[in-house]
Amino acid sequence: MQTLILLGALLGTIWYWWDTMQSKEAAKDAGKHACDRAQVQFLDDTVALKKLRLQRGENGRLQLWRLFVFEFTSDGAFRYQGRITVAGKQVRQVEMDPYRIDS
Repeated sequence: MQTLILLGALLGTIWYWWDTMQSKEAAKDAGKHACDRAQVQFLDDTVALKKLRLQRGENGRLQLWRLFVFEFTSDGAFRYQGRITVAGKQVRQVEMDPYRIDS
């Protein structure tokens, strides 16, 4: 019985890690795309997980909702922050702080 519990815990940990890596990659792609559209520079080539919660999706099923943050710059002098919400493996929202535009 103890072996089954350990095996279940191991499989759950592996699933969580795999699911998080897929969500993180989707968030990173969305952040890069948003920065390209805004003509700003995506910094550090990464996103960081800030929040994790269970929430019901549009279909009524529980899903992991993750909030990732990233940094970008418009002029190379200041860093600004952006946020990406991912439900399951779907990007739901990308927000970027107001930033300076040099003319």
